[in-house]
Amino acid sequence: MGDEALQKDVLDELGEDRIQELAGELGTDADGATQMVRETVAALPEDLTRENGNGAAPAGAAGLGGFGGLAQGLGGTGLGGGLMSGVLGRITKPVAETVAKRTGLPAAQVARALELLLPVVMTAIAKRRGRKR
Repeated sequence: MGDEALQKDVLDELGEDRIQELAGELGTDADGATQMVRETVAALPEDLTRENGNGAAPAGAAGLGGFGGLAQGLGGTGLGGGLMSGVLGRITKPVAETVAKRTGLPAAQVARALELLLPVVMTAIAKRRGRKR
């Protein structure tokens, strides 16, 4: 799936209220939070965001500790327990560092904001995959 399409899906899933919440967490405005969302989606591992021809997670997603499969099982309900939290934790730091470099926002604030954002990203991915079945 293209970064731009996923970015739009994530922003739609967030809505204005949660974008404002992210902005507050980041110490920026809604435009800054929106930019952070776009950069986060762009910085995610390709194995997470790419789909194969049938809409399922690619085989390489298993290399992320089953991350793609876990996204499928979320069904739009947020984090899927301790295992999902552990997987999210493994990608938070590298993604936060990349997003901080691209946006100029402090990495620590970006990492805290990712705790709010990554479950929404996973929900958007799961919904996209569900629609393609």
